[in-house]
Amino acid sequence: MKDSQYFKFDIYTILPALVFTFSIWLVFTIEVKYHFNFTDLGIRPGKWVGLRGVLFSPFIHGDLAHLWSNTLPSLILITGLCYFYRSVSLKVLVFGLILSGLITWIIGRPSYHIGASGLIYLLASFLFFKGIFTKHYRMLALSFVVTFFYGSMVWYVLPIETGISWEGHLSGGVVGLILAVVTKNKLPEKKKYKWESPDYNEEDDPFMRHFDENGNFIPLDEEE
Repeated sequence: MKDSQYFKFDIYTILPALVFTFSIWLVFTIEVKYHFNFTDLGIRPGKWVGLRGVLFSPFIHGDLAHLWSNTLPSLILITGLCYFYRSVSLKVLVFGLILSGLITWIIGRPSYHIGASGLIYLLASFLFFKGIFTKHYRMLALSFVVTFFYGSMVWYVLPIETGISWEGHLSGGVVGLILAVVTKNKLPEKKKYKWESPDYNEEDDPFMRHFDENGNFIPLDEEE
């Protein structure tokens, strides 16, 4: 599969990110407009009913600042996932949310854990490690971009700030790494250059004929 066939930017690349970000803003708008409070639908460790938060917690946010801080990273990282790893994107999102939610429920403090930050850590971790494992130049470039923009997030998998679900961050990061290891997706064929061919002969290469055995440039006549 050529790069042009593998890397395609179309409606299916951006649609999941748009649907998710629209959903979290819609939920928050409903809370504010109708004076609802969906916090008790978040993950609540220590209670069986708290397991429903595995499905609902990513869509619930405490305030506008919390919502906004998760909006742009969600939009960017989900789009990156669908563009670079379209064939496994749905699997990563569904299994990633469920597994990271379950781990948060197991290791979390006895309080409500809400927000899409666990998903963000899941995606950042997956995109970083998957790029390293695949060794494809475009995926590696994405790994470096994720590190540059979101590398500082690694500190928030530790309990360094009250009011932040570091357990959700840690769970997302761990699950992202696990999914990067276990998911298999077909990669575009690596471009092969002429000199990588087993029957390559330097003497037949028009470019290499411009250099002698010591690497000195030799101007050739046009007929040559």
